[in-house]
Amino acid sequence: MTSFTDRPGGQGRVFAVANQKGGVGKTTTAINLGTALAAADHRTLVIDLDPQGNASTGLNSPAEDRDLTTYDALAGDASLPEIVVPTDIRNLFLAPGSVDLSGVDVEFVDDPDRAHRLKTLLNTPFEDHDLRSYFDYVLVDCPPSLNLLTVNAMTAADAVIVPLQCEFFALEGLSQLLGTVKRVQQGLNPDLRIEGIVLTMHDQRNRLSSQVAEDVRTNLGEIVYSTVIPRNVRLSEAPSHALPALIYDPKCAGSQAYIELAAEVRQRSQTDQAA
Repeated sequence: MTSFTDRPGGQGRVFAVANQKGGVGKTTTAINLGTALAAADHRTLVIDLDPQGNASTGLNSPAEDRDLTTYDALAGDASLPEIVVPTDIRNLFLAPGSVDLSGVDVEFVDDPDRAHRLKTLLNTPFEDHDLRSYFDYVLVDCPPSLNLLTVNAMTAADAVIVPLQCEFFALEGLSQLLGTVKRVQQGLNPDLRIEGIVLTMHDQRNRLSSQVAEDVRTNLGEIVYSTVIPRNVRLSEAPSHALPALIYDPKCAGSQAYIELAAEVRQRSQTDQAA
């Protein structure tokens, strides 16, 4: 079990990285944004709530090596500190996921507090403070669906970061996601908000890609991050080496974009705290 008593508490900002549409760069964003924040000397935790466990694999935590996972914590068989492990990257920690998460909707159906399980885990006192306060940033990688796992993430989060692919159908599912955020605000977490929408997989050679980006900015305004994540082969290759792109190839366009995104996230967080 990782020790959480050797450093003073952080600011504990929790972000759900969510989009019910698959293949939009959600896990890539969680991994590389987390790495960029850690590189900027912020203690960062990535919580893998996706049954596919891709964030865990991408941070060099193979399925066969995961003794305890987020499923065990949500099921009440382990505390969050018991499942959190350090990654190979300084300041970056992981709460690994597993395929067992796929049964959560059915297994917890009779629990009236089922939507609050992750929030409770993050706020449970441990060694004189809660786990959330140990970290500067917590990024929850959600599954590509609006199920109980995603609702848990939104209930526990301060805000949602939405990766949005620069393709024709990008906006089609956004209204559904925003509707889920609104319902969580009304019934579970009134302080939840959209932190920002990050445009991903942008192909500057493709006129449609630029048109989608322009349409998103026209419709959603300042909530869209200035940084655009390009379609980049190094971002795609990095997970096969169990590495974030920022470690695999720190100079590639994708890595540089996530460094810029991390700076925006930090700036918005500072502005929110000052408000």
